[in-house]
Amino acid sequence: FKLGVSQIRKRARMDDMLKEELHPVDSGEKRSKNVNYQSTASSCASSVASSQSGLDLGSDGGDVELNTEADQLSSKLVACGGNDTMERIVLNKSLSLGGGSSEEDALLGQLQREEGLSFRQSSMRSFTNKKNKKEGYDRSMLQRVIAMVSLALLGLMIIVVLLQIGTLIVGPPSEPVGPYKLVEIQEGEDFFNHYTFYSGDDSEGSNGYIHYVGREKAAELNIANVTYEPINPHEYGNSTIANNNKNANDTSTKKSDEPFVYMSTSPTIEGPRNSVRLEGLKRYNRGLFILDVRHMPAGCASWPAFWLTDEPNWPVNGEIDILEGVNDQTVVKTALHSTMDCKMDDVPLGEKTGTWDTAVGVPKKDGELDMTIREANDCYVYDPHQWLNQGCVAVSDKAGTIGEPLNKKGGGIFALEWDPINKHISSFVFTPHSTVPENLRDSLRTASESDPDKRIKPDPRLWGLPYGYFPIGKATQCSADHFKNMHIIFNMALCGSVAGNRFFMDCPQLQKKYGNCENYVAADTPEMDEIYWKIRGVYVYEREWEKAWLK
Repeated sequence: FKLGVSQIRKRARMDDMLKEELHPVDSGEKRSKNVNYQSTASSCASSVASSQSGLDLGSDGGDVELNTEADQLSSKLVACGGNDTMERIVLNKSLSLGGGSSEEDALLGQLQREEGLSFRQSSMRSFTNKKNKKEGYDRSMLQRVIAMVSLALLGLMIIVVLLQIGTLIVGPPSEPVGPYKLVEIQEGEDFFNHYTFYSGDDSEGSNGYIHYVGREKAAELNIANVTYEPINPHEYGNSTIANNNKNANDTSTKKSDEPFVYMSTSPTIEGPRNSVRLEGLKRYNRGLFILDVRHMPAGCASWPAFWLTDEPNWPVNGEIDILEGVNDQTVVKTALHSTMDCKMDDVPLGEKTGTWDTAVGVPKKDGELDMTIREANDCYVYDPHQWLNQGCVAVSDKAGTIGEPLNKKGGGIFALEWDPINKHISSFVFTPHSTVPENLRDSLRTASESDPDKRIKPDPRLWGLPYGYFPIGKATQCSADHFKNMHIIFNMALCGSVAGNRFFMDCPQLQKKYGNCENYVAADTPEMDEIYWKIRGVYVYEREWEKAWLK
């Protein structure tokens, strides 16, 4: 038995030496083989189990089969690592010699259990190594992400700090928040040079019973001209404004005369009267607009207006009616017309003296009338609870501010402050002229001074509360971009979609006599002579640009 084991071991060593001579290996591979041998030794029990069927070394299968079986037995014995007891068990099992004791069987079972435990431990170590590698990779990626984010935040902080430092060095941006500066003065012979004369019928929306004529035709018909008249020294309670308000373009030879712009209408054979519509050349996105008027068109059928708009982009760019009269109305109103999302129900208390116009009797979709009384404070032209294109309408708290009562008092001054930077549009009226605030009176008195330093700057804060106040801009319910790129318009319409539709209510006696507004206009009654503008001037100011931090 021992001789057989010795021979098998010897043969196994000789085989290994022969393999090394034929295939030399480096030290690393040798270490790998030693590890493999150790691993093989740990699986000796498996070798024993695989030998249960035995080896037939004495069979007639030839040298090849013998060599193959001998090699197998040699490998199994080598796997036992020199353990005599295990080698005996292998030989007994492989050669079917029998004689295995209970101790050998117990040892075999213990080795098999140790092999299983070793395998599980090896598997666990492999799993743990893989898990540790994955966790290490994840930690590495997380660290990289954290580093990148930290660098990005650091870069952002550096940029913010640099911007703040730069801002402190350069200062705040320029904004139109300074005092008002005169940008346009329209007086005397120069008045019409600031406008074009629209020629043609009225728009479909207004549908007035008139025909607008060009400048040459208007001059020929004498419905647009400049007339010089003696100064009224008591217009403002003293003569200072009249003496200093001489325009350089005036051609009058008397220093005691002042120019007035007249615009009126004239009859036609066809019926609609000739009229004048002026459209300003300059466009505005803000400003203080002041009109000094001594007489405005008034009476039944009249529908005059002094307003701002951008017709090709209406109502996208909005509309502001500064002064508008209809038939025999006597209280001034300011109306804003816009697209959606422009409401005025957030006006702070104490900002105005006037009230909102109302909407009642508006037809509903089913044809019935909505008799709910609502304030007209939605500027949207198609608001379903207001009259079509009614807009948001502020009404003055003072009576006799337009129409015949205004004309009897010698006119008045109308001002609109459109100030999106300070988030509001405000409207003022002062009539008669003796009620004009000192700052405003001095501003008009010095507007024609050739030296800008001698001009008094108007300051609406010194005029008292406006009758109309419209919040616009940030933190309001109407963004400032609802109103932009507008120019001034003067016009005189007759009848049409407003004055004509209200004619039966406002002028019932004339309705009964003539049947409708158009027949009354075509009759060319003496009352048509009261339908004219008499204007001392239009003055436009804009805030100067200054560096300022806006709230």
